[in-house]
Amino acid sequence: MIMDNKKLSAVEKAGYGLGAVGKDMVYMLSASYVLYYFQDVIGVNAFAMGIILLVARVFDAFNDPIMGVIVAKTKTKWGKFRPWLLIGTLTNAVVLFLMFACPPKLDAAGLTAWAAVFYILWGVTYTMMDIPYWSMIPAFTEGGKEREGLTTLARSCAGVGSAITTIFTMQLVQKLGSHFSASQSAKDIERIGFMILAGVVAVLFVLFIVVTCVTIKEKSTVDMKTASVGEMFSALLKNDQAMAAVITIVLVNSALYITSNLVIYFYKYDLGGVTWYDDYTLFNMVGGGSQILAMMFLFPLLRKFMTSIKIFYVSIGMSLVGYIVILAVAMSGAGVAPIYLIPGVLVMAASGVNNVLITIFLANTVDYGLVKLGRSDESVIFSMQTFVVKLASGIAAFVASVALGIFNLSDAATTEEEHNIDFSLAVPESAKMGLRMIMTLIPIALLVFAFFWFRKKYILTDEKMEELAQQKKNL
Repeated sequence: MIMDNKKLSAVEKAGYGLGAVGKDMVYMLSASYVLYYFQDVIGVNAFAMGIILLVARVFDAFNDPIMGVIVAKTKTKWGKFRPWLLIGTLTNAVVLFLMFACPPKLDAAGLTAWAAVFYILWGVTYTMMDIPYWSMIPAFTEGGKEREGLTTLARSCAGVGSAITTIFTMQLVQKLGSHFSASQSAKDIERIGFMILAGVVAVLFVLFIVVTCVTIKEKSTVDMKTASVGEMFSALLKNDQAMAAVITIVLVNSALYITSNLVIYFYKYDLGGVTWYDDYTLFNMVGGGSQILAMMFLFPLLRKFMTSIKIFYVSIGMSLVGYIVILAVAMSGAGVAPIYLIPGVLVMAASGVNNVLITIFLANTVDYGLVKLGRSDESVIFSMQTFVVKLASGIAAFVASVALGIFNLSDAATTEEEHNIDFSLAVPESAKMGLRMIMTLIPIALLVFAFFWFRKKYILTDEKMEELAQQKKNL
């Protein structure tokens, strides 16, 4: 590898971080709101959406290794990463806008086809951009603190992008839709609002990535290691600790994603209110802030007194308490939105802690594989992190879609077309009860299973890791 010794400038760091803000704004707009947009606003059948989201996300997860191989074999005078970063961004921005610009006059089959085609295309084009974005770090940084510092900066900037979209989307959708829609129908306002917001986010995305491509220069020639799907599954079958960690990650993330997919329906159709999106925005703001603060401060604080495994048990306990409180308060009929902020903080803070633990547990399985199996499979193991997160997202979206199809929440409220009305008044109590149970009891069951699975299967304690470290020195 050829690398000059010039340190990264502040401009280069800012340019790379800005790209992370843009790409995660796009990611969260799709991940958090595509189900709501197509099912609730456009009217695509909930069961059909469940199948589309599951198939698309699983296909996307398998597509990652393929894109990795394509990028690794690319050779241009602009490098191997930046051309794909720019191409992926431009195509993804166009697809994002078209995905949220579904023609409302299409028949049921046409609406479903539109959702399927553009959601799958969105996943493919996002992968086209995301793989080179993260893989290019070794091409313009030296190892050690510089590389770790840039990675931390980029992850933090990605969190900012995610938070911006999660917190402000529904507020902006309502304001933009109310201003530009010729109709005051609630669904038309949301449809127009989502289309305009998607266009704005797409433009910002392109601008931010262009800044990244202009400010970052590939200073080295690096060999980009990629893992095939076969290699990932082979590593799982041979490394029992990797298997234990991966299944735990799928269970924990599925629990969180089921709730995050359904919470918007809870605020709109259960708690209700004329300005339900204000309460939903506040919940996301407090929850998102709790998640970030937990990663930055809570985990380091707990690590001073506990092992990583004990911290994981604490985070599971926090999540369980949060879900139980949400269910208990909802079943009591409490309709005051601020009450749900406290259990929401517990669930989201635990999620933030788990985000840190995921990387630690996977890293431990690399050392375990090196000592016990004579192979580290580092690139393969860490490729699984994206794979299992996308798999969990697809599973959660499918469960949420099936639940929506069973309870017919949006169908029950179709008689209420005026803007600024209380949608909860048109929804039967049985549907509200079902929604509360699905968004809490299924996550509780998944977390309990994850706890017992992890406790039984994962053996890489701090003491065990010290033992493995000594064995590594003797290899």
